[in-house]
Parts: sequence; structure tokens; C-alpha cells
Amino acid sequence: MEKLKRLQNVFKGDGVIWIIFFLLCLVSVVEVYSASASLGYKSGNYWFAATYHSALLFVGFLCMIFVLNIPCRYFKVMTPIMFVGSILLLVLVYLIGTKENDAARWLKIGFIPLQPSEVAKGTLVLTTAHILSQLQTPEGVSSKAFKYILGTSLLLIGLVLPENFSTAALMFTVVFIMMFVGRVSIKQLLGLFASVVGAAMVLVMVIMLIGQSKSQLAEAHSAAGKEYVETNEAKDADETPVTRGGIWHRADVWKERIVSFFDVRDVPPEEYDMDNKGQEGRARIAIASSGVLGVGPGNSVQRDLLPLAFSDFIFAIIFEELGLLGAAFVMLLYISLLFRTGIIAMQCENTFPALLAMGLALMIVVQALFNMAVAVGLAPVTGQPLPLISKGGTSSIINCIYIGVILSVSRTAKKRMKTAKVEVENEM
Repeated sequence: MEKLKRLQNVFKGDGVIWIIFFLLCLVSVVEVYSASASLGYKSGNYWFAATYHSALLFVGFLCMIFVLNIPCRYFKVMTPIMFVGSILLLVLVYLIGTKENDAARWLKIGFIPLQPSEVAKGTLVLTTAHILSQLQTPEGVSSKAFKYILGTSLLLIGLVLPENFSTAALMFTVVFIMMFVGRVSIKQLLGLFASVVGAAMVLVMVIMLIGQSKSQLAEAHSAAGKEYVETNEAKDADETPVTRGGIWHRADVWKERIVSFFDVRDVPPEEYDMDNKGQEGRARIAIASSGVLGVGPGNSVQRDLLPLAFSDFIFAIIFEELGLLGAAFVMLLYISLLFRTGIIAMQCENTFPALLAMGLALMIVVQALFNMAVAVGLAPVTGQPLPLISKGGTSSIINCIYIGVILSVSRTAKKRMKTAKVEVENEM
């Protein structure tokens, strides 16, 4: 009994959320070990990637235990601190950040790499939940809430956008859904949606005009008497004959992804350009060869050929190894996380914890759906990892913290349900 009580003191909160979390971690460790085989071959240590990732998940687990013991009211107090801190981190990443795929996305604090955009995602959800809860009225949320949310969102998303378009799109999507759930006026939401669609169309036109595809870059290098060498999947801007500064320095990458996604020509296998479309091509092969049950864990063929198989395209490896049933099971875990969080939110008496939990669950699930859509060819390559499964650093730990917050909210909701039940029984 004492051991059971100790376990209950550790694994507090909603049991279903805990089960979903552990199942996702189990899939993560197995698939990261398999998908990182090429890294193990290069380093000579086949266990390193999986061991390192498991250690990160364990650190995330400890952070989750700490966070779930924090009462929800303290999250509200942390809102201004998190908001200012996120702004500072996003500004610092432009000044002293390290680059990955020609984008400044990382800060190194000692030996710990930190991705400020991951912190900004949670901060935006926290800020939006705070504003919506503060301005609730019996008729719906005050019209002022829309303006405040728009202002804070423009600041955070605007700083993320130039270096990480997909994360900015993810943040907007989640905030938009939160405003809908938080009873923001439909008229205001429709106006925002129309404005964003219009701005996106203009942005795409500008990218198509000033950006250069891989074939255009090769021609430009040839005309300049240089050899075009693609150094990574998203090529370095320094390799172009004329470098482009400011917010447009990644226009070539964006254009290539747009052109590749909308290229619907029926190309014979022998003519498919595996050099320029290796990620998409290998992911399709992995999925097409999976069958219903897959080839089995650790038996993937495409993991050694697919760039970032352990990160952005790990869902394709899951599909190949676990088959249609395994991929559907993983998708069901994310959907179950969202629905279970929705049930927890409905049990909350106050608006803030309900919106906070739903916002964080949406951030995890929408990102997961983005990643899956990219793997199966329903969306352009975005560079978004699969939450709680892909090999990662900051993202793995922060997603564990998100789960911790949801569990904290579930603890509060359960206590209130028990109190209400006791009151009803006393009245009877």
C-alpha cells in the first residue's frame, strides 16, 4: 500500500494522459534507435542517439513531474515574465544565434542548445489563455481581447516568421482556434482569416518573384563560371552568386518547397529527381512499401537513405516499420490526447486553466498533424518534428513540460469534481 501511495504521489493527474505520454515515449525510443542507424554507423556507437534521446526524455519527465505539482494560478502569474523572456530570447537568436539550414534558430547556453521558438510557442498559448480568461463576459469575450491577442501574437509570431515560417504558421493556427473556443466574435475571426489569407497570397507571390529554385541557382552558378554545390537539403544562401539579406534570405528555400509541392506531374520512377527531391521521394517509398503490418521495428530500408529520418521524417519510418496499423495507432494517440484534454477542460470551473490546457494540447497535436501531412505528401516540407517522438533537444523537454501543465490542470479539475460530488452527497 505504501508503494502504491508513493506511485500515486508521483503520477498525479489524469491517468489517460499518463498512458498516452508513456506510449508516445515508447514509440519514440524504439523508432529513434532504428531511424538513427546511419548516425550510429558514422560515429561507431549505435546506441548513442537512442541513449541521448532517452536521457532527454528522462530530463523532460523530471521537468514534467515538477510542473504538474505547480498550482494553475501560478501559471497565470508567470505570463508577463514568460512573455518578456521570450521576446528577449527571440531577439538574441538573431544577434548571436547559431544557424541550421541557413536559419538562425538556436542559442547555446553553455553546452545546452536552446530553440527560442519552442519557448515562444508555449508563451503565446499562455498569454492568449490569460487574455481570454480576463476579458470573459456573460455574452462572450470582450472585443478588446481580440486586439490584445492580435498585438501580442504579431510581436511573437513576427519575430519567429523570418527564420521559421512553419512554426509561425503553427502558432497562428493554434491561437486562431483558441480564440474561436474562447468565444471571440465570429466577425472578427473572419476578418482576421481573410487578412491572413490575403497576406499569405502576397507573400507567396513575392517569394516566387525574388526566390530562385535549385535549377535556377544551378544555371546562375554556371553563368557565373562557378560550380553549384548543395551543402544541405535547404542549401546555404552563401552558395548563391548574389546573397540576399533581411527577411528574404530564405526566399530560395521557400520557393523550392512551394514549387516542389505543387509539381503534380506524373514522373516515371526512372526520371524522378532523387537528388533534388530525395526527402519526399524516400518518404513515399517508405510508406508505399509498408503494407498493413510493416516490415517490423528495426528493419527499415529507407532510414539509411532518407535525410533527417530520425527527426522531420520519422513518421515515414514509423509507417514503414509498423505499417498502416502502427501509423494509425500513433495518430490515434495524438487525437486521444486532444479529446482527453477537451474533457479535462470541460471539467474546469475557471476559463484560464481550461484554455491553457486546450491550447497546449492543440500545439502538440496540430504540429503532429503537420509532420504527418508532410510525410505522406499532403503538405510542403516544413521542418516540424513529430512531438514527443522525433529525436530532439529543446522540443522534447518543452513538450514534456506542456504535458506537465495539462496534468496540473487535470489535478485541479479532479479536486473540484470530488468536492462537488461530496457536496451533492451531503445535500442528499
